[in-house]
Amino acid sequence: MLLTADRVVTPARVLAPGWLLSDGDRIVEVGDGTPPRTPDLELGDATVVPGFVDLHVHGGGGGSFDTGTAEVAEVVVSAHLAHGTTSMAGSIVSDSPDRMGRAVRELALLVREGRLAGIHLEGPWLSPERSGAHQPGALAAPDPAAVDSLLAAGDGAVRMVTLAPELPGGIEAVRRISGAGVVAAIGHTDASYDVARKALEAGARLGTHLFNAMRPLHHRDPGPVGALLDAPVDVELIADGVHLHPAVLRTVFAAKPGRCILVTDAMAAAGGPDGDYRLGPMAIEVRDGVARLADGTGSGAIAGSTLTMDAALRFAVRTAGLPLLDVVHAASTAPARAWGLDDVGALEAGRRADLVVLDADLSVRRVMRAGAWVRR
Repeated sequence: MLLTADRVVTPARVLAPGWLLSDGDRIVEVGDGTPPRTPDLELGDATVVPGFVDLHVHGGGGGSFDTGTAEVAEVVVSAHLAHGTTSMAGSIVSDSPDRMGRAVRELALLVREGRLAGIHLEGPWLSPERSGAHQPGALAAPDPAAVDSLLAAGDGAVRMVTLAPELPGGIEAVRRISGAGVVAAIGHTDASYDVARKALEAGARLGTHLFNAMRPLHHRDPGPVGALLDAPVDVELIADGVHLHPAVLRTVFAAKPGRCILVTDAMAAAGGPDGDYRLGPMAIEVRDGVARLADGTGSGAIAGSTLTMDAALRFAVRTAGLPLLDVVHAASTAPARAWGLDDVGALEAGRRADLVVLDADLSVRRVMRAGAWVRR
C-alpha cells in the first residue's frame, strides 16, 4: 500500500509532504515529494508518525497487568493500541513473590505471542522512603535468589527491572540483572549521587520516571537525578502536566538530546472514567483524571497516571513547546532502542509497518500495526 500525507516523520526529519510504501507487515520505502505512483490512500492534512513504544504501562481500559491473566492483559493492550501504542511493556508493581511470579509467567505468554514487547518489574526492590504507590509491606532488599527467581519466571520475557541501588545488595543486583541481558533501571530511590553513579558503573542504563519517587535534585546534593542527567543513559519522563512541569520537560530534553523516553506509567483508569481502581494491592482514587492513593491518610500520593501516549505527545508539543521531531523520537525511537527492539520505533525501510496518523490537532485518526489497520 502506498500512502501520502502532508507530513511524514522519519528519524532524521519531517518530510513535508511525504509518502510511505508498505508490503504486508513491512515498510518498503519512505520518501518525500511526489510518490512513485498513484497513491492508494491520500491522507492530506495529516502527520504520519511511527507507532508509539511505551516501556512503562500498568494498565488501561479498566484492566491491570498485575492480575496476570491473558484476558485482562488483552484489554489493556487494546485500550492503548487505540491511542497509537503499537509496542508496549507489561509493568508489574511490588507484591508478594508468589503473586509477582504468577503474573510474570502469565504475561510471558503474551510476550512470546508478540502482543507485549516485554515485562517490566517495578519492584519489589524499591526504597521504603520513596515507595510512592507501592505497598510498603511488599518491598524488600534484592536477594540474589529472589532476583534470579523472577527473571527465570519470565524465561527471557522480563526486559527491564526498576530498583533502588542503595538497598543492601542493590549494586550486586544491578550487575546480576544487566548481566542477564535485562535493562536495570534506577527508580523509587533515595540514593546519593555517589551510589547512583556506582549503579550506573555496574550496568544500570535507564532512569525510571525521572524526578518522581526519587530524592530531589539539590545543587549541593544532586542525588540520583544529578547522576542520571550526568551520564549517557536514558531517562523516562511522564508528560501529563501532573508529574512534571513543562519547564522541566524542556530542561531535560535540552540536557539529554536523544536520551529522553516518554512513558505513560498508566494504570487501569487510562482511557476510562474517574472512579475507584486498584494498582496491584493498592486502592486508587481517580478524580479529574489524576490517580492518587486512597489510603485514608490524606497523603494524596500520585499513583501512576491515566495518560495515553498520544496525549503525552500532544502535551509535550503543544504545552511544553518541544519540537515534534524530538517528541516522536522520545515516544517511539528512543524506547525501541533502549530495549533493543530493532523491528519497530521508526518509519524506515525494513521495519514493521507500525504507524499512527494524527490530525492537525495531533489527535489520533488511524492506527496501523504490522501492516493492518486496527483503527481507521
